[in-house]
Amino acid sequence: MTRRRVVVAGLGDSGLLTAIKLAGAHDVIGISTKPGLLSGQELGVRLSRPDDWARDYWIPFERFRGLDRVQTIQGTLTGADFAARTVTVRRADGTETAVGYDALVIATGVINGFWRTPDVQTEAEVTHSLRAAHQRLAAADSVMVLGGGAAAVSSAANLAAVWPGKTVRLYFPGERPLRDHHHRTWAAVRRRLVDSGVQLHAGHRAQVPAGFDFGAITDEPVHWCTGQPPATADAVLWTIGATTPNTDWLPETILDEQGFVCVVPDLRVPRADGVFAIGDVAATDPLRSSARNRADKLLAHNVTAWFDGAPLRQYRPAARKWGSVLGTQPDGLEVFAPSGYRFRFPAWSVERVVRPWIVGRGIYGGIRG
Repeated sequence: MTRRRVVVAGLGDSGLLTAIKLAGAHDVIGISTKPGLLSGQELGVRLSRPDDWARDYWIPFERFRGLDRVQTIQGTLTGADFAARTVTVRRADGTETAVGYDALVIATGVINGFWRTPDVQTEAEVTHSLRAAHQRLAAADSVMVLGGGAAAVSSAANLAAVWPGKTVRLYFPGERPLRDHHHRTWAAVRRRLVDSGVQLHAGHRAQVPAGFDFGAITDEPVHWCTGQPPATADAVLWTIGATTPNTDWLPETILDEQGFVCVVPDLRVPRADGVFAIGDVAATDPLRSSARNRADKLLAHNVTAWFDGAPLRQYRPAARKWGSVLGTQPDGLEVFAPSGYRFRFPAWSVERVVRPWIVGRGIYGGIRG
């Protein structure tokens, strides 16, 4: 079988798994701004217990056995020429390189200015940023978390659990957070928040200051579009879902009105031969859920099928978000199904089964110690 060159643009959660799946049958080149997997998952654990989080979600590429046959390039993507079948990469020293492909997988994700950034960083710089955010929150007697998504809820719950002496308040628009999850999920998570002492404030939509830097943990008063008096805290965490797609390097002809990559159900990009997209950057459905539904296996199959002229499979998104909301806790891990029912893994099983076997071996194909 002829081996083709596949370029995977972005080696976050979705891109990394796709590259691993493709490496057995093709010559794969992965492009990333980081020297390892820097996951966008489990913000609450990342902020409150950065060492625990880094063990599972900040992993150098050389530790992944599945990447042994993948060439990785660290740099920023600056352009794509679909006619010439090349992407352009600017390395940390400023030099630019054109990388050719037979098929291209776009997996560059989203940017939110805080924990998802497009900057080229060294291992030391990433580690410093993790530690700095943790220390900033550790020094605060009161923390205000803004937002109604999983990142906000997880942050509030984990901060309160790790520092029970802090005042932690969660402000969210609407009647409840986790609007994209089943109501059973919110009911279970709400009990956890209340038991941890988190104060819940419904119906609060923050007014974003002009030119605001979402990468900052602030201490300025927060004003509300919904009319309540301003609120203050020693540290304000803005997790309001203000993400933008990391697509500045792509032609506008393949983007929707919000800047996400248009795809058809088999994850191909229209008007771009041999180009696919996956993860938060791909406009698969309103939730852009291919990042959380293990579409990497389907996409790897479709790339090979496209080369061979065989039928491609269609991605079918879940109607609701599912999975872990709070991340691994000292007493174990709760995973919620799309129906809102939860599955509980006790702490011993997370350590001895889930982490090494289900995740390390089963999902990633082996991670070196």
